[in-house]
Amino acid sequence: MPVEVTLHRAAEELTRGDLASVLRARQRVAGLVGTYPNRLDLRDKLAAVYRVLGNTAQAGRWSYLSEVRDDVEVLAFEHAYKTPVARLTALNWTGGEDAAETETARTRLMLLHRAATEQIQDELVVAEAEQPARSWLTCALIALGLAVLAVLVVVGAVTAVGYGYRILFS
Repeated sequence: MPVEVTLHRAAEELTRGDLASVLRARQRVAGLVGTYPNRLDLRDKLAAVYRVLGNTAQAGRWSYLSEVRDDVEVLAFEHAYKTPVARLTALNWTGGEDAAETETARTRLMLLHRAATEQIQDELVVAEAEQPARSWLTCALIALGLAVLAVLVVVGAVTAVGYGYRILFS
């Protein structure tokens, strides 16, 4: 079904106002956003549907890249998706900042990408710091084990060669 027809049907369902119709409208518009994730106009329409449903976090999610957005909705979205990585994932954006139609959206995506990168870098630093350091005793025991293994391999090889020599020349 073409985008405009789907939007028209969703608008009719929103006009009806009953919960079942609004939920159908949400499903229609969410499907469009899934198909065209970089169309800001569709995101705005999905945010409007969530406003009708009273879901401020989802309204903030889908209007996050918009020129005009409600600060309360943005705060609700940021509260629901606490980290930059979670927010970036929730936005379901594809194609990087350059795929955005407006400078505002590009700037917001760039800032969110930067914050997510910093978050991941910080998590890696913490993970590296939490790794237990090997003690000298652990390293010595590993070295001793490797030395014993090497001796066993050499002894086994010499024994095998000697045994093979006896079989050939006996």
